[in-house]
Amino acid sequence: MRLDREAKTIRAMIALYCRGHRHAADGLCEECSALKDYALRRVEKCRFGEGKPACAKCAVHCYKPEMRARIREVMRYAGPRMLIRHPRLAILHLLDSAARNRT
Repeated sequence: MRLDREAKTIRAMIALYCRGHRHAADGLCEECSALKDYALRRVEKCRFGEGKPACAKCAVHCYKPEMRARIREVMRYAGPRMLIRHPRLAILHLLDSAARNRT
């Protein structure tokens, strides 16, 4: 459930970023689609499973440095916009991050 929600959040953030930067008229551009596929594979294969911390707080950085920089850029752009476009996902993501920080 947590991993499904994280995947949904990633999809939403990348879509906001791609649309906001006008990369493609419809759907995702090739570059954003590749980033989405990569990020979803990382979530799916996370060694922590449902107990997964927020990626920014994780001790194990499973993203390649280039992809990590790209997803960070996406999150910086899409994060604030998520509260308006996808408030439920944004709030749950913040709660997940806060809960993982306390344990």
